[in-house]
Amino acid sequence: MSFVFVFSSFRNRERRIEDIKVNFLGDNNLFMTEASVNKLLIQKVNSLSNMTKEILDLNELENVLKSNPMIKTAEVHLTVNGEVRADVLQRKPIARVSTNVSYYIDDEGTFMPLSTFHSARVPLVTGHVKKNKLEKVYKLAEKVFNDAFLKMHVVEIHQKENETFVLKTRAFDFEIWLGNLDNLEKKINNLKAFYQKAKKDNELTNYSIVNLQFDNQVVCTKK
Repeated sequence: MSFVFVFSSFRNRERRIEDIKVNFLGDNNLFMTEASVNKLLIQKVNSLSNMTKEILDLNELENVLKSNPMIKTAEVHLTVNGEVRADVLQRKPIARVSTNVSYYIDDEGTFMPLSTFHSARVPLVTGHVKKNKLEKVYKLAEKVFNDAFLKMHVVEIHQKENETFVLKTRAFDFEIWLGNLDNLEKKINNLKAFYQKAKKDNELTNYSIVNLQFDNQVVCTKK
């Protein structure tokens, strides 16, 4: 029995890697393809299909995938029949910076490069934006992404040189002057209240600026 066990273990360790299977977790917005993930793995281990299970380092393969800026996390495991399986969770962009250099900001406030395979439908961020100073932009972009009303309407976040913000919408001609991010929740609630009343009164097309910078009031500029 001991001999059979040892022999079986030896045969299992010497089994050749037969295939690679990539499983993308989460939504279907593929900023990487299965082929591009395979390429990362194969480049690292140098002809993965010819390696034996004994010398395959799964942790090393996971680290290769996690180091890619498109990937949030990854797990690699090996099946008994010699198939390498990689479960990959991609980063989720919530805004796209469009200045002299374009890139995404993901849902953790981290830089994420653009993809050649897929373009996310997220608000543009324009104006004075610095890649090493994204905290305020991220806070506002996260609010827009997680708020159903803002997500439906806001298409652009513009940051001025003094780090105040202007929002632009998909359907309306007016700009929303948000100012700084102090009392952000109250400002957004004021915007929603204004929207409901102006819509009811059929006045949404009458304004060029909706200013939320003043306490407890919305100041509008007519066209």
